Amino acid sequence: MALPAVDPAGAVFTRPIRHLANGSCPWMIGRRDGGWLLSACLAVGMTGVRVRDVSALEILDSRGRPTLQVAVTFSDGTSGLAGVPSGASTGSGEAVERRDGDPGRYGGLGVLAAAESVQGEIADLLRSADWEDLEQLDDALISLDGTPGKSRLGANAITGVSMACARAFAAGSGRPLWDWLTPHAVTARLPVPHFNVINGGAHAPNLLDFQEFMIAPLGAPSLPEAVRAGAEVYAALRRLLADSGHSTGLGDEGGFAPEVSEPEEVLRLLVVAIEAAGYVAGPDGVAIALDPAANGFREDSGRYRVGDQKLTSDELIERYAGMVARFPVWSIEDGLAEDDWAGWQRLTERLGPAVQLVGDDIFVTNPVTITDAVAEGIGNAALIKVNQIGTVSETLRAMTVCRIAGYAQMISHRSGETTDTFIADLAVGTGCGQIKTGAPARGERVAKYNRLAEIAAATPSLPYGLAKT
Repeated sequence: MALPAVDPAGAVFTRPIRHLANGSCPWMIGRRDGGWLLSACLAVGMTGVRVRDVSALEILDSRGRPTLQVAVTFSDGTSGLAGVPSGASTGSGEAVERRDGDPGRYGGLGVLAAAESVQGEIADLLRSADWEDLEQLDDALISLDGTPGKSRLGANAITGVSMACARAFAAGSGRPLWDWLTPHAVTARLPVPHFNVINGGAHAPNLLDFQEFMIAPLGAPSLPEAVRAGAEVYAALRRLLADSGHSTGLGDEGGFAPEVSEPEEVLRLLVVAIEAAGYVAGPDGVAIALDPAANGFREDSGRYRVGDQKLTSDELIERYAGMVARFPVWSIEDGLAEDDWAGWQRLTERLGPAVQLVGDDIFVTNPVTITDAVAEGIGNAALIKVNQIGTVSETLRAMTVCRIAGYAQMISHRSGETTDTFIADLAVGTGCGQIKTGAPARGERVAKYNRLAEIAAATPSLPYGLAKT
């Protein structure tokens, strides 16, 4: 099966060359001008796998909204199951979920039509051929849908099938999912967890415009100690908020949602909580990461509303600079809106040498968009979400582009989650060194941290910490 060329801005993706004896399968990514070239693993070391059964079930996500659970079984009996996440804060370039639109069911948010996509056209396709690897299968799904955003069949349908098939391929190889996902020439590693402990924006009904305030145990010696630090700071923060008269109610991702409007006040509370838990606030202990999600508070005028202020891009950049100078902030995600590319360039020039600048809504896990952003000097890291682009293969391509360009990567959950732990294995296998999957609370968030703990216990030789870029 031929892979159609993907060649915007000179980027070229080619098919796998051939299977290697160790079960990996390299593919090449380069530029027509003779630039970048890299191998990455997407295959399983087997040929001729046929899908026997495919099914989809409408289930609930962590917000009480419908999503899909997809199950696949190969002809050799190996199988895979996947729960599909769904975002609340989304970029305009994201792959498009298929929702029913029936106001009489779940307010129009049902996914029976997406389930039918899986059990109808997609099942017919998967049963019609032998599949050499996941990339071939994912490319066939993309071609079958035929739309830029996967809107015809639904990105939720395609994502679920891709994730479930990845699990089945891994099971067939006899290797853990994280190991099977590890690209050629990449060292797997346990990631630094980024715990979302204060929620605002689209994730909480409070006055806080910034969406996420995270704690990151950069100085922890191991994954288990990092998880312990996150849980202990979270507990200290709960006590601090209660003692200060704030609500300890939770937002969508398990973080607290106090009625605080100024981000600097939240940062002050976090430093107090980190130190109260017995840790150093900073890169040698527990640092802070921000996701303002600036799309959510940019007004039609082009200004950014933060509390009672309306700021220009440059004024907001200087406000970030003040936060970085006063508090142990090491990472800022979506500091400006997705269409404010000129502002992003100035943000990168101003703060890029000092902190990690992560693109989420602006990049949407799209390898083509990331390629363009690299050329324009925008950001220095990318947030990675499988359902944002729609297939596992495209996700790995986006991460390859980042590695080539020296951009860091952070694997991410969504606000609407299930207990599926795929992203924990993805974070370990790709060696990116960073993951965010909510607070150390609520089952759908804790499931990912517990999966990381299982991997760490089963493979003590895995390194822990940030990846070098």
